[in-house]
Parts: sequence; structure tokens; C-alpha cells
Amino acid sequence: MLITISGLPGSGKTTVARLLAQRLGLPHIYAGDLYRRAAAERGVSLEEFNALSEQDHSIDRALDAKMAEYARRGDAVLEGRLAGFIALQEGTEALRVFLTASDDVCAQRVAQREDRDWRTVLDLNRARQRSDAMRYRVIYGFDLDDTSIYDLILNSDNQTPEALAEQILARAAERVGRTAARQ
Repeated sequence: MLITISGLPGSGKTTVARLLAQRLGLPHIYAGDLYRRAAAERGVSLEEFNALSEQDHSIDRALDAKMAEYARRGDAVLEGRLAGFIALQEGTEALRVFLTASDDVCAQRVAQREDRDWRTVLDLNRARQRSDAMRYRVIYGFDLDDTSIYDLILNSDNQTPEALAEQILARAAERVGRTAARQ
């Protein structure tokens, strides 16, 4: 089973994806980790790497090719802004999930995680979202605001990661049941 978890920075993607991977005994493949490693290998900050990625689309293409390879293998929890889109493009059977949260909640979560001022993070998150949206539209023609490709959209503002994971597991069980009934 392939489950993709997409959403905004600070929406809870990583926490929920880790819980799902642990409960299902599946590997957790995290695009953000791959991206951060690539930035570190170049010796630049994430903000600098985002700016570089705007100019050099081979950075995104290389990362997305790795994610597509994992999607084709299946049996994983694939996490990233484009994880659902990549699984769809690959024609891979997947439960595609999008997590959302208010801008303030996202910024506060990231600020707490990174020990930063949440208002500064709010501005950085917005700049990152604009950068990502522009790059993905130019590179793939994909609109990050289009959530029609997702099977399940959950707002994480007032839900625990455990409650979100339970909802996703329930939907995954429904899907597995429907697939088995068709065979």
C-alpha cells in the first residue's frame, strides 16, 4: 500500500507520516529530508537553496525523480509537497492525503520546532509557498492550490496527529476492502 501525505509546511505532514509508517510497518520516505540533505551537500541554507531551485529546475527534477522511484515501488508512506501529484503522474495506486492548517498554526508549529519567532516563520512560510507554487507551475504545470487530486483532505488545526492518523488508516482500510472485493 502506498499512502502519500502532502500539505503545507507546519501542517503536521511529518508527524502524521511517521505515525502511519510505524503503525503500518512501512518505510517513511520524506522529500523534505532529501531536499535538506541536498542543500547541506551544497553548503547553503534552505532559503538559499529555494532561491537556487527557482533558477535551476534540475534540483527539483532530481528530487522528484527519486520520489517517483519510491512511488513506483509502492508499500511506503511517501511525504512531500508533490507526493500525491507524483503518485498520480506515475499511475501508482495510492491513497493521496492532503493536510491543511491555518497560516498562523503552521507558522507557530514550525517556529516551535526550529526555536524561532513565529511571525518571522510566517513570512518565511509565505515566501516558500510562493516559490514552490511558481516552480511547480513552471516545471510541471501543477497548481499547488488544486486539491482535487487528493482522496482525503484533513485540517490539522484542532486535531491531534494520532486522530489524523486514525482517519487516514480508516480510509486506507476502506480502500483495501474495496480493492479486495473487486478481485
